[in-house]
Amino acid sequence: EVQLVESGGGLVQAGGSLRLSCTGSGITFDNEIIAWFRQAPGKEREAVSSISGWDGSTHYAASVKGRFTISKDDNKNTIYLQMNSLKPEDTALYYCAADSNSLRIWALSLADYWGQGTQVTVST
Repeated sequence: EVQLVESGGGLVQAGGSLRLSCTGSGITFDNEIIAWFRQAPGKEREAVSSISGWDGSTHYAASVKGRFTISKDDNKNTIYLQMNSLKPEDTALYYCAADSNSLRIWALSLADYWGQGTQVTVST
């Protein structure tokens, strides 16, 4: 059974930082694209960042580029999302997801596997 478990969310003031973690079991990240999605109340789910398990290439949504950094630790089968200069509009439930197709992630906001989500709240 594939499981993705996120951690690291919380409440932070605007301008602050958080680091989210996503640890996988029953899945080899080497063969997947791992993405972070977020969904705010009343808004559609959106992909914010992804990293390729096989070549480490990364992609970011325009809204987070320059502020968020995605990375991976192959030994721990864990993906991180370092979030700096957080803004109130970053408030959302953040999900880790895995899929082998980047088009499904970025064009369709779909993925084969999902975590349960971790809440990020940025106060003014």
